[in-house]
Amino acid sequence: MSDAKHIGELDVGETAVLRDMNLPESAAERLMELGLLPGASIRLVRRAPLGCPIEFEVGGARLALRGADAANIFIQ
Repeated sequence: MSDAKHIGELDVGETAVLRDMNLPESAAERLMELGLLPGASIRLVRRAPLGCPIEFEVGGARLALRGADAANIFIQ
């Protein structure tokens, strides 16, 4: 997956479709409960001044993720 684009690479306002996650099972399960499911549309809302956390919108909800976690959530 080295050539795969992850959600942390989106530009502010850009939307993409989630493909998969490479996170520990407990973290991945929690994010899926919050709506980060394969096929879901996700939009980057904004970045904190120092780049982390990153705010995303998925399914009408807004989530803030650490950059390290965002780097392991891949998009199509």
